[in-house]
Amino acid sequence: MVDNPEITRSALRMARERGADVAGALPAATLLDCPSAVAEGWRGARDERGTYIVLGLYHDPDKPELDLWEPGRGTPGDRILAGIGRDLVHWLRENHDISARLIPYQIEDGGIYLKDAACLAGIGRMGRNNLVLLPRYGPRVRFRAVWADLDCPEPDRPEREDPCRDCPGYCIAACPMDAYASGRYDRERCMARMNADKASGGKRIDHCRACELACRE
Repeated sequence: MVDNPEITRSALRMARERGADVAGALPAATLLDCPSAVAEGWRGARDERGTYIVLGLYHDPDKPELDLWEPGRGTPGDRILAGIGRDLVHWLRENHDISARLIPYQIEDGGIYLKDAACLAGIGRMGRNNLVLLPRYGPRVRFRAVWADLDCPEPDRPEREDPCRDCPGYCIAACPMDAYASGRYDRERCMARMNADKASGGKRIDHCRACELACRE
């Protein structure tokens, strides 16, 4: 009989075969006291058992269309990730009789703190621009997750040097909203730009990526 760790490893391989650039897993309960959950007052999903499988897709700066947001449809990049997630859910059910579901993207719809999950799964580490920094890809990766009724051991989190340690602050200088004026990332200032773009009524919105694209990681 195939054990849970082997199923999880196979699921991560399958996710990469289906198009995910990175993938990792963590016990769902780990997110209950993650930094974002504590800071925001326990919003979103609160699964106390099972495993979150985190899927990541590289958003090449030469393919800005992946990030174009459309009302009611999200972005093309997110739709690709959702498709990989649904394939993974089907694979787990059909091949291993494992209950699984695709996690919504938005936290208010029952989503999870994806950046925290990616860091806790050992995929990357948080940078000063409030984005997950990954080897090879920098901060240019978007995430989505699947919940599966699996037992998952705590993942290895390799020790990495702080990628922002010797950086002069390219992201800070590039931000058009001065979201780092206090010395720390200010989500409200950042979201003011995002919300203004959404309120403009455009059919496809090119969100600000200034801090992300300025990063040299």
